[in-house]
Amino acid sequence: MLNSKFISKAVSAVASVAMVFTSIPSITVMDKAVAADKTMTAFEITKNMKVGWNLGNTLDAKAGDKNGDYETAGLETETAWGCPKANQQLFDALKAKGFNTVRVPTTWFQHLDADNNIDPEWMARVKEVVDYGIKNDMYIILNVHHENWINRADFANAYNEMQPKLMKIWTQIATEFKDYDQHLIFECMNEPRAAGTDHEWWAAEPVPECEVINKIEADFVKLIRGMDGPYAKTRLLMLPGYVASAEQTFLKEIDVPDDDFVAISIHAYTPYDFTMNTAVKDHSVFTGAYSQNLADTLQGMRDLFIEKDIPVVIGEMGTSNFGNTEARVAWTTQYFTATKKYGIPCCLWDNNTVENPKDPGECHGYINRTTGEWHEASLPIINKMMEIMNDDTIVWGSEGKAPEYKHQDLASGKVFRDEAIEIDASKSKTYENTTPGQEIAWSELEGKEVAIKYTGTTPVLAFSDAEYGNWTEFKPYTVDEEKGIAYYLVGQQLPAAWNDLSTVNHMQARTDKVTTIEKMVILDAPEVEIEVPVDKTKKYKIDLTKAPADAIYLALHFEGEANTTTNGCVGFNGDGWEQVEWEGKTNANGELMVEIDLSKFPAGLASAECQIWYQPELVDMVEYDFTVKQPGTVLPPETSTTTTLDSTTTTTETTTVTVSESTTTSVEGKITVIGDANLDDKCTVADAVAILQHIANQDKYALKPQGKINGDVDGVAGITANDALFIQKVDAGAESFKAA
Repeated sequence: MLNSKFISKAVSAVASVAMVFTSIPSITVMDKAVAADKTMTAFEITKNMKVGWNLGNTLDAKAGDKNGDYETAGLETETAWGCPKANQQLFDALKAKGFNTVRVPTTWFQHLDADNNIDPEWMARVKEVVDYGIKNDMYIILNVHHENWINRADFANAYNEMQPKLMKIWTQIATEFKDYDQHLIFECMNEPRAAGTDHEWWAAEPVPECEVINKIEADFVKLIRGMDGPYAKTRLLMLPGYVASAEQTFLKEIDVPDDDFVAISIHAYTPYDFTMNTAVKDHSVFTGAYSQNLADTLQGMRDLFIEKDIPVVIGEMGTSNFGNTEARVAWTTQYFTATKKYGIPCCLWDNNTVENPKDPGECHGYINRTTGEWHEASLPIINKMMEIMNDDTIVWGSEGKAPEYKHQDLASGKVFRDEAIEIDASKSKTYENTTPGQEIAWSELEGKEVAIKYTGTTPVLAFSDAEYGNWTEFKPYTVDEEKGIAYYLVGQQLPAAWNDLSTVNHMQARTDKVTTIEKMVILDAPEVEIEVPVDKTKKYKIDLTKAPADAIYLALHFEGEANTTTNGCVGFNGDGWEQVEWEGKTNANGELMVEIDLSKFPAGLASAECQIWYQPELVDMVEYDFTVKQPGTVLPPETSTTTTLDSTTTTTETTTVTVSESTTTSVEGKITVIGDANLDDKCTVADAVAILQHIANQDKYALKPQGKINGDVDGVAGITANDALFIQKVDAGAESFKAA
């Protein structure tokens, strides 16, 4: 085996020589394929695959009882998970839409006898489904999927048990399909992992299972190459790393066999928080942070493999349908544009589920498999994929090789830090995961790049303001692995992410694992333009030192387009970055107030940051208040986010902060009087009139949020005519607001 970490693998010139066929297949559907007079290289295959689709939850389904016990089963497994049987009409619809590849996940263990012989009926059905695509001149990926004897807790110690069984299964598959040409691709395993362990899906460090996977896959390649058949030596073989992860931790551990027809198999539902994570409350915005994460992940694949002449196939990817079509289209645009430029074919995961309230993170249904019609909710995503694939201005593989940059020598640059220091991600609570904060101004960075010489994990470069707020990070746009130097084009990257460059104050290096920072140098930037994901998030400083000691709520006041749904967070630096999320909708006058309980923030916290995520171009934060308890004030329950007052309430004092466009703040105080619905700082019959007008026509006579709080005086939540009547009685002297 040839380790791929630092060795570039060239594609053999022999691969371009015409094949001499030694046998004629016995099946009619392969006649056209066998007649081909040229052997494709691995990269020619992946280019011709274009864009793919997964026949998920079908041949990979399992039939078992409620306890998860799976006995030998027959053809009924195909529909065990609720999907209809695959048919030619489905494959025709896929081809007509523009898909040129179908991945056929297939589970075999329920169709084996005691000697691991595959049930002939099951093999025949698999072959029938494969032929649906072959008839359409499509590429088919056939694999070993959902095998519970592979995905097991003792994976690291199970090589001697797993290897013979897997090799026997593949011997039978390869024999059955030996006369199928290069349109048929074999994928060794699906997401091999230590199931049921604490590192089943992720680990900070490489896990021992990685080496077992490397050994098994080397055996797999040797097996296929040693078999009879005209395509044994040139069939593309897809090899996943641990759990087929897109994480660099596992990708770097893959040992790529010295073979000209292997491709790395990767699953990339990236970033997971956006695509599938139900723990994330809102998926309506494909944020700048998500965009940067996706860009880094895809570029990492390019740099690790494509750059070294090793093909990559993203065998599974997609975004669950959270009712966020616009955001999914934005994600799709970036995803397919980048992978096309890198020369990486992608296979969309489809599990035939359009809606699933119990598990909204698993809604990956795109096509009605019975009728061949595309589901309306996800059709815009499919259309965007095809639009990009058909766009001749986006050239396949045009950025498969990283650009070569000419950098200024470190010795001639301006040294920012010249003292070696080890930083460790496990020490983030004591801030030892970063270099100490050092001051810097935008004037020192404009038109520049920063070079970091390091050993260990590639660092990220971070910037913050004087109070260490507005923390913004960048990964390098290029790395010289031989010299151990990472370069960050901050002259272009920082303006796209920072609202007010005059507030840039600190520059630091941070690590995701362990890194030794040897030197940080500011250099003149090369004459190059890079694509910088633009973060449209709006950010506003919150000065918590302005809050009175008995403040209860932070009230955020927004203005913008009428009836605009928006969301965001108030974030702060606690044990790392933490945030309290909020959401709301502006009224007919374009106003919105959001109240956040101050107990959600750590005691003594001096500052925070309000962020607008969704539709920030339509909404601005104009001010924020701190609501405090005054003698005789009845406060809302702790679980309430709005202040409801009754007839015994006296006054509530708020400290109002007006927010300027540059996100700086000025403070002014005011007293809000109970009953003061029109906010003229007094309670009169005019407030009763304002309430009655509001009830009659909320669009024309909308009360401001604070006015609604002040005017709700009758002891029943919500503004009603009874509040107006009570205020009239107070104004006439027939009633009074009594202290609680």
